Amino acid sequence: MPVVRIPTPLRPHTGGNDSVEASGSTVAEVLGHVGTQYPGLRERIFDGEELRRFVNVYVNNEDIRYLEDLATPVAEKDEVSIIPAVAGG
Repeated sequence: MPVVRIPTPLRPHTGGNDSVEASGSTVAEVLGHVGTQYPGLRERIFDGEELRRFVNVYVNNEDIRYLEDLATPVAEKDEVSIIPAVAGG
């Protein structure tokens, strides 16, 4: 199963886990599975069916915005990373 890496600010929504396994063949399916397991996490990363603007997702260190977005294929051994955007000044 693909592994989803959870950033520190979102870990309270996964019981403190820094990673979780999820099934699916696309990023949308994998994140949907994680969202079913952890509804609080889903609320933080999705706005309806779309990723929130400040949430970046990578598959094996590749930004899905430059691949096929939520339709990006995910293989059995892939790593999906959720990276919240950071602003500052």
